[in-house]
Amino acid sequence: MSYIGKWVFDSIGTHDDEKGMIYLNGDEYLASPMPYVDETDEEAVADEMNERKKTIGMQVKICDDGKLYFLMPIPDGVSKAELKEVIDTGEFMLIDDMLTDKAIAWEERDGELWYDTGIGDDSWTKAIDENGFFAFITMRFKKID
Repeated sequence: MSYIGKWVFDSIGTHDDEKGMIYLNGDEYLASPMPYVDETDEEAVADEMNERKKTIGMQVKICDDGKLYFLMPIPDGVSKAELKEVIDTGEFMLIDDMLTDKAIAWEERDGELWYDTGIGDDSWTKAIDENGFFAFITMRFKKID
């Protein structure tokens, strides 16, 4: 399997009291309860929905130069001037009209994809789960090209 290419959001894991870990697709995630949000607070609900939309809009781009990027959609309402200002700081860059903060190293080991999380002494982790998804925290991504 070639890992090079774009991977899009497939699902996010959440804990279900009866079933344990379950994965919700984008629509299910958007419609799921918000246990940590006061659902009577319209602003808090709107903020949570915006965060969820950003999450399901995420992508992973794996390049043949040994670099991997986590891509985030540009938030709604951000003007071109505001976007340019953010890019000019050097903290973010645009790739495929999406935001990313830095390149992450990846390599293939014995036919498996590993990437450097940058966390801890042994910061490398295997990326592809037993179902063929790129797994990052509780999110799963599927390859589209």
